[in-house]
Formats: sequence, C-alpha cells, structure tokens
Amino acid sequence: MNKRLTAAMKSMIDRVSRRLVNKLNLLFTSIIILIVGSLTVISYQMLQKESISNSIASTTNNLMLVNQKLEDYLDGIEQFSLPHNKYDEIIRAVMQEGNDYAARMYLEDYLRDMFYSRKDLESIYLYLIDQQKYYSITREAYNITIRVGYQGGIDEQPWYQEAMNSPQNRSFQSFVLPDAVSGYPMTSEPEFMGYHRVLRSIASREPRAVLSFYLKPTVKDSIMSDIPFEEGEHLMFLDPNNVPFHTDDLGVYEASRSAPWFQNLGDDSGSPVTWPNEDKRYLVVYDVGQQDGWKLIKPIPYSSIYEAATKARNLSYLIGLIFLVISVVLVTLTSNAITKPLNRLSRHMRRFSEGTFDAEAPVQGKDEIAFLTLHFNQMVRRTNDLINERYRMKLVEKNAILKALEAEINPHFLYNALQAISTKALKSGNDDVADMVDALALTLRYCISGKDIVYAREELKHIERYLALQTARFGSRLQVDIEWDEALMELQIPKLSIQSLVENSIKHAVEKVSTPVTIVVRATVSESHAIISVYDNGPGISPDRLEQILQTFEVDWEEQEGENIGLKNLNTRLKLLYGDQSGLAIHSDGSGTEMTMRIPRGGVEHV
Repeated sequence: MNKRLTAAMKSMIDRVSRRLVNKLNLLFTSIIILIVGSLTVISYQMLQKESISNSIASTTNNLMLVNQKLEDYLDGIEQFSLPHNKYDEIIRAVMQEGNDYAARMYLEDYLRDMFYSRKDLESIYLYLIDQQKYYSITREAYNITIRVGYQGGIDEQPWYQEAMNSPQNRSFQSFVLPDAVSGYPMTSEPEFMGYHRVLRSIASREPRAVLSFYLKPTVKDSIMSDIPFEEGEHLMFLDPNNVPFHTDDLGVYEASRSAPWFQNLGDDSGSPVTWPNEDKRYLVVYDVGQQDGWKLIKPIPYSSIYEAATKARNLSYLIGLIFLVISVVLVTLTSNAITKPLNRLSRHMRRFSEGTFDAEAPVQGKDEIAFLTLHFNQMVRRTNDLINERYRMKLVEKNAILKALEAEINPHFLYNALQAISTKALKSGNDDVADMVDALALTLRYCISGKDIVYAREELKHIERYLALQTARFGSRLQVDIEWDEALMELQIPKLSIQSLVENSIKHAVEKVSTPVTIVVRATVSESHAIISVYDNGPGISPDRLEQILQTFEVDWEEQEGENIGLKNLNTRLKLLYGDQSGLAIHSDGSGTEMTMRIPRGGVEHV
C-alpha cells in the first residue's frame, strides 16, 4: 500500500516538474496568498479618484469666484476710463490744446484728478493723436509729476492698433512677457498691465486721443491671494486671446502654449484636462469668465492630489512587507528548484558571449528549461557553421579587392603609354600628333583623378584640351567661344559637368550638320545662383524629343535606360550636391539649343 502511494506521489511530482509553468504557478500562488497587494491597489485607486473629485470641485468653485472678482476689477477700470458727463469738455480741450492755455490746464487737472482718485495707478498717459503729443502723470520719488512731450511711433504699437480696431475702443496690454513695451518714454516698463481707451469725437467718430492707464499689480495680487497655492502648483491669468497677464512661472506658460488643450480652452465648458509636462502630470482646472472671457488656469500636479492616497498606500505596503518576509522562505525553497538549471545555462551563455563558440550545455530533465538548453546548443552549432562560412566569404572579398586594385592600375598604364607615344612623336617631328596625344593624356589623367568637385578654372582648362581634340576632328566646322566671368573662376562645380554639356552639343549639333556650328560656354552670376550655360546654333531638338529627355530627369537613376544617361547623371549629381534649388534645364528651338546649370551661391558649402 505504501509502495503504491509512494509511486503515485512520485508520478504526480514528475508530471508537475516536467513543465516550468507549474513551478511558476506554485511560486506566484504562494506570494499572492501571503501579500495583500490586490487590496492595496484597489484602495489606492479609490482614494485617487476621491482626491481628484474633491480637488476639481473645490478648485473650480474657487477659480470661478476669483475670476469673477478679477473681471469686476477690470470692468471697474473700463468704467473709470469713460469721462461720462465731461466727455464733450475733454474732446474740446484735446482739439484746442495746441493754441489754448486753458485747454492744456484742463487736461492736466483732469489727469491729476484721475490719478489721485485711485491707489492702483502707476501712471496715466493721454496721447493726442493729431499732434503726436502726450501728457503723462506719474509718481517720481515722493512727488506727483505731470510731463508733456512728443513721441512718434505710438500708432505702430500693437496695443494702439488693437484699440483702434476694437468695437469697444479699448485694449489691454500685458507686461508679463519680457518683450512687451509701452512705446512711451519711461524709466522702466510697468509690471502688470496697461489699459488703453480711444477717445473719439461724438460728431465725426474720428479718434482724437488715447487714454492709457498703467496699473500696479497690488489689487490683482490681493484678489488672487484668495486662491490656495501649494508648492508645485501653477497659476495663470489670460485674456480671451490667451495673452498672459499673470503667471507664477513663464516657462510653464510657454510649455502650455503647445499643448492641445490650451487652444481649446472654454470649448468643453471648463472640464478639467490632464497635461503631461516634462516629467510631471498636471490636472489643469480653469474658469472662463462669462462677462469678457478672461481665463484663470491652475495646473495642479497629480503628486499633490495623490498625497493622502500615497500615505495610505505606503501603510498598506508596510503591512504587505511583513507578509512578504514570511513568503520569502517559501519562495526560496521553490525558486531553488528553478534557478539551478537556469544558472547552469547562464554560465554557458556567458562563455558563448565571451568567444567560446563551442560552449554546449548539458541537457537534463524534460521541462521548458531542458527544451531551452537544447535549442541553445543548436544555436551554438549553427553559429559555428556561420562563422566558418563568414571566414570563407572574407577570403573571397579580399580576392575581389585585389582584383579591383589590379584593374585600377590599367588607366595609369594607359596614361604612361600615351606619354611614351607623345615623346616618340616629338622625336619624329610630328608636333601635331604629339600635341593631340598630350591633350588626350592630360584629359585621361583629369578624368581618373579622385576629385568629384573641382574649381571652374580646372574644368575650363580640361575643356580647352577636350575641344582641341574635337577641333582636330571637325576642323573649321567647330567654333568655340568662352564667355566666363572672371569672378567665377574659383567656383566649385562637379567634375566633367561642362564637358557633358559640350559633348552633347557636339553630338546633337556638330555631328548632325555639315555647316559650321558655334558653341558658346557662358557663366554669369545672379543674386542667389551661379548660372553656367552651353549654347549651340545647331538644328535644335524637336519638341517631342526634348520632352522625352526632360522626362528622363524624373525617373529614378536605377530605372534609367537608353540614351541621355550623361545628362541624367549630371542632373542627379547637381541635386545630390546642392539640393532641389539646383538642376539642369534645356531650352531648344529651330535656331539652336541652350543647356543651363544652376548652382546656389556658396558652391558645396551650400550642402
């Protein structure tokens, strides 16, 4: 009986131990039973949701009340700027100011009364549009000073143009951004905002003056102090056009401008949004004013919202840690049965990574580790086969390189042979033959030089030798004229580029007719490009043939077949070297053909 029971136990253990998944199930089941991780996660998520809901509700109500106070304050500024019963007297004084001393005194008294009536005014400016003259009142040290001066360029200021185009004849100017300027001569720019009101003639509706208030941030700061503000939180006060009038961190404002939610403020009825900024995630709560659309935005880091939930989670983790210590004993016993064969396989893999490519591991058991070891051994054997094959390929590659080097010697041998022929011709008195052979030898040497970009003077020298050979062939039928701007002699151009154009003219013009043909090589400079053209007065190219040639420029180089490969090659080289601003153009009619290269100023430095 005991033998049967023992045999049954061994059979069951053998079945379990054959599969690695059974061992892992035993391990994780023990951990899950002992650790209350799932309960911790659930409670933490519930606290997170509750924290977010409470934060949204309290912050939304707070922002709504504060934003309403801010809009009321700005509305009060607007009402304060309207002269009301004195409007006609003020307009009359503005129009008569230039020749009426009483009008000037009236304007100064009006500004003085306004300045003394409020404590949040930093300065007041009254700009007379027709005279480009301004009155200003400000506090300097302990004195209230009124100044009169002339200032041009006020009508070019953005705030001035906005006020003129506004149906309400007003504009708000922010000084939060570092590049904001008032346009008036001030010792220092204001800290908070400027409010500008256009005063128009009632009869003609023509603008006569602009009244500008520059406000201190005291009232604004006092109102916004009602908003609870914790470390890591941010606060922004924006106008309807998203221009900042208050921000605790200008960098946060700049970062938020590129966020999608920033452009849609107010479209979702004030619903909070989540904003991932750098390494933090923010809950953005905001309020859009019902009166003028001013926006009060408060990004709150989720880390602050989750602080209470994090404390509760940490307590749960402490409790779970106690149970984890108990589970370690069970986990250790189970993991030893798993890690020993894995450690053995790991040692052989390390040997393999260090260069021992015959490090096959012994296969033991029938579980997944044994299956993995078997395939590792197969990989080792396959790697050895690939290494041997790669070694043979290296030998073949070296042989190919040697053959390529041998082939490279042939052009140099041909060049030396031509030099020998030239020497022989000179000794025999055949000077013409010697000149032609020398020209051919120098042409060959120029062609096989390793440079791909050359100076224009080098290319023109090569063209002279090339045309000397062609002149010997065609005689008086070939006439050449070179009109090259001396300033372009140091221009860097692709090697053999001009030869490709001249060679095309010889092939399609000189060879086609028996009458003399003139080829003109010309180089000029425009504002942005160097223009190199080759013109011939041959029979030209038919429209159909010209269209076929131009179409080849649009075909990928790998797909190119047939004739005009030289022109295609040149156009492709120009595109690769100088970009899409360069290229090859062809114009032809019955009186001749002109091919033009356009190279950006700066040559290869343009690339």
